Amino acid sequence: MQTGAQKPIAGKRHARRDALAIFVVSLAAAVTCVRLNLSEATVGWMRLHENLQVDELPGILLVIAVCLIWFSTRRYLEASRELELRRATEARLAEALAENQRLAQQYVDKQEHERKALARDLHDELGQTLNAIKLDAVAVREMIPPAEDAARTAAAAMIENIDRVYAVVTGLIRQLRPVAFDELGVAAALEHCVGDWRHRLPSTRIHLDIECDLSRLDAVRALALFRLVQESLTNVARHAQAERVDIRIATVSAGESSECIEATITDDGRGADLGVPGKGLGLIGMRERTAAFGGSLLLSSAPAGGFRVRATLPIAGSSSDGAFV
Repeated sequence: MQTGAQKPIAGKRHARRDALAIFVVSLAAAVTCVRLNLSEATVGWMRLHENLQVDELPGILLVIAVCLIWFSTRRYLEASRELELRRATEARLAEALAENQRLAQQYVDKQEHERKALARDLHDELGQTLNAIKLDAVAVREMIPPAEDAARTAAAAMIENIDRVYAVVTGLIRQLRPVAFDELGVAAALEHCVGDWRHRLPSTRIHLDIECDLSRLDAVRALALFRLVQESLTNVARHAQAERVDIRIATVSAGESSECIEATITDDGRGADLGVPGKGLGLIGMRERTAAFGGSLLLSSAPAGGFRVRATLPIAGSSSDGAFV
């Protein structure tokens, strides 16, 4: 399929080809007329039929030729104006697409910034407060005499509830901000994420294969890659009922001088009918993340045929301020 930039080039090529054809036909007609003396033969034929006024045909043909030249010139000018309008429209569409990508990337950046801030507040404020409450509860339990079983049982239940709340807060912090992402990088964060899901889904075999150097990704793209894998595993846990999940991350060529990171997540679960609308916000968010960086997201599935996600992210490109990192 031809792109907008290729269409004008193809049009110029066709115009040159048509001009060459006209030149060749005209030259062949001139050579034929010279060799066969067509003009003299035509004049003689016209004299024989002068009663039909056929000798007026040259003037009529000349008028027709001038009209055809005028018509073709006008059509050429109109086509040129349409071509310029098309180029201007394509330029505006390209600007609008770039602006939409920039806004989408800013939205993703802002979202991650808020997630990081919320995770930090949960850890520093709520987490520390829960630790202080637990220490006070343990101190209260130690001060209660052994004879007062009911009071000691209540204190023990309080400590247990505090531990349960702290575990929930820790889980929220992990969802908001990948563990080891800031300190060890995206590869370690992915390993930790996959290990966590292996504990959550003991009946599912999850295999992670990283075949490239992820340190080449900047922080915003590395975090986008992590979110894609995280959301894919979440969908597997919620819907797939899979026995095996394969995650492959590799480098693919996107042109003569550009490369992309390609993440492929495949499961052998029950699959889904992609033709049915309303597949949830998770896939929409994944598509928005990849589109924000000029990447792509391809989904393939069928009922009882497993599910496959293939996402590509350019390694380099314009990025907005990564203030959330």
